[in-house]
Amino acid sequence: MSKKTKNTKEVDVVLIGAGIMSATLGTLINELSPDIKIEILERLDVVAAESSDAWNNAGTGHSALCELNYTPQQADGSVKIDKAISIAEQFEVSKQFWTYLVDKGVITKPEDFIRSVPHMSAVFGEKDIDFLRKRYDALSKNNLFKGMEYTEDKAVLNEWIPLMMKGRPADDKIAATKMILGTDVNFGALTRDLVQHLDAKDNITLHLTQEVRDIERNDNGTWELEVKDLKTGEKRTINAKFVFIGAGGHSLLLLEKSGIPESKGYGGFPVGGQWLRCVNEDVIRDHNAKVYGKASIGAPPMSVPHLDTRYIDGKQALLFGPYAGFSTKFLKQGSYFDLPASIKLSNIKPMLSVGRDNMDLTKYLISEVMKSPKDKLDALKQFMPTAKLEDWKIEVAGQRVQVIKKDAKHGGVLEFGTEVVSAADGSIAALLGASPGASTSVAIMIKLLKRCFPERAKADEYRKKLREMIPSHGQSLNDNVELCEATRKRTHTALKLENFKD
Repeated sequence: MSKKTKNTKEVDVVLIGAGIMSATLGTLINELSPDIKIEILERLDVVAAESSDAWNNAGTGHSALCELNYTPQQADGSVKIDKAISIAEQFEVSKQFWTYLVDKGVITKPEDFIRSVPHMSAVFGEKDIDFLRKRYDALSKNNLFKGMEYTEDKAVLNEWIPLMMKGRPADDKIAATKMILGTDVNFGALTRDLVQHLDAKDNITLHLTQEVRDIERNDNGTWELEVKDLKTGEKRTINAKFVFIGAGGHSLLLLEKSGIPESKGYGGFPVGGQWLRCVNEDVIRDHNAKVYGKASIGAPPMSVPHLDTRYIDGKQALLFGPYAGFSTKFLKQGSYFDLPASIKLSNIKPMLSVGRDNMDLTKYLISEVMKSPKDKLDALKQFMPTAKLEDWKIEVAGQRVQVIKKDAKHGGVLEFGTEVVSAADGSIAALLGASPGASTSVAIMIKLLKRCFPERAKADEYRKKLREMIPSHGQSLNDNVELCEATRKRTHTALKLENFKD
């Protein structure tokens, strides 16, 4: 896929990392400004092999339909839903952009990356059932969550999740919600489609096995990147007007190299993980849903347990987990020195403060690391009472780096979302953090473009093109029932999804 172009000296844009974020940003830039010269740099020898890869991704199709961590319960017992509405709105933006790419022929087989899979939440015990009922009452009044179903009826649950109900004691307290219009998204497959399309353009070049070793600002405000070919050892430099750092967990280290004042005080806390991957085809066929439960106390959001139907390489798969772990690596194929290398004078105080204030998380990670295969099976059995160890094998998930940032009150806080950090002049930007990440990539990148290319973003032609790609741009689907239904009907038809109901 990669072109053998040597010693490229001057480009408009450099995208570091060939994952879903760079692929999305590159595609948006090319559609909005096809004259811009782009260079994509990836340190591995394949595209989308880290956080965007299906086996590494801790969640797919995050749209807040079932993820309970996006709807926290408040001290007064009420359920806060604003984050869920925001994420659901952003996922609809992604689907609109993908629909545009299907209509244009950039994506020819949407079923290779997106499928209809119901999104469900399941909880156990009276306390959590009360929470789920309140969550349902709050969300189901909103357009974006129209059609959500709630049940405690065992007969209905047997229809929805037979694999989870089989062998379950009759007196078990269980409740669930269901959104039929949920999806499974293989972001690895989508990324490969987008990058292949970009690489075919004369003004865009993809380089694999290219590692960015240093980033420095030139006197004229552009950026000089020192790049090493990991296969040949050859070094070269690239001058770019704009740099996007979309290198997953490695983004923090590269952002620090830039030296921009805005990077000061940011740190990273790496969290690894494992899946239980089902190898019994009969069991896989008996479950067709993404069923999310409640996280353990102290667990990071990407560790919310779920029994997850996915489609990978065209084949149905079933995963459970993830089981969190700790590693000092910032990437699955990173270095154990990543965490120590990220510690600077400007971020050591926030990082120490986070360590002090998050002992629950530390205890949780230690307990997860110590779990035996039997312990992992016991966690699965809450979801699937008939689970057998021989039907499952361990699959190592990807690395996530949670954002640590300065905080006047606490010294430092641990952020569980995604955050764009950019220079004041918009000439360089980095994406830090994890969930919901990929699912909201289009909305995140549109916001980045407005921040980093303000003059282009103000142009009438730019705004007209943006509305062509995202017809609902500037409007709230949650506030407009007709627009919400029309948008979903259009996107689900174009993406060949079978679960839209008027």
